[in-house]
Amino acid sequence: MKKTLIVLAIIIAIVLALGSWYVSTNNTLVEMKGQAVKQWANVESSYQRRNDLIGNLVKTVQGAADFERGTLTDVIEARAKATSVNIDPSNMTPEQIAQFSKVQSGLSGALSKLLVSAERYPELKANKNFLALQTQIEGTENRINVERNRFNDTAGDYNIHIKKIPTNFIAAIANFEPMALFTSEEGSEKAPDVEFDFK
Repeated sequence: MKKTLIVLAIIIAIVLALGSWYVSTNNTLVEMKGQAVKQWANVESSYQRRNDLIGNLVKTVQGAADFERGTLTDVIEARAKATSVNIDPSNMTPEQIAQFSKVQSGLSGALSKLLVSAERYPELKANKNFLALQTQIEGTENRINVERNRFNDTAGDYNIHIKKIPTNFIAAIANFEPMALFTSEEGSEKAPDVEFDFK
């Protein structure tokens, strides 16, 4: 009888220790994933700030006489595409991140073209609203890059943690999946060709 009680006490102690370990590890994973999801919201917030600024920039540029309408249309369409792609951060895939990055890059390209075109319009170059918006957009582009890097750091730490032994057993049982990360765009490893026309 005494021996049975000792064995039973040992089994209960082991079960309690394993249960405590499971709960602690699960809570750590929930917190890490939650931090990554929160950081994704910061990424989206930075992109939203850029979209809001672009709307104001387009309104300012539309007031300039004879400004290239095709350039404005490209920016407006690219902005519409960029705002139409939504990602659920708790269930994102590399393909969704790639699609998101692609439409955001399209908007960045259209915006760059707009800003370069604006250089040919003295009334825009002298417009205080335009200059302020241009500066804010440049700052926002930097902010976007910072927030994307922070997301990759946070989600990357989570991804590493769910692969470590013995945490990977709990991650598998509780369905903690890796989160997709931002990667460089295809072809970005090649330096762009720059041609100077000195005519």
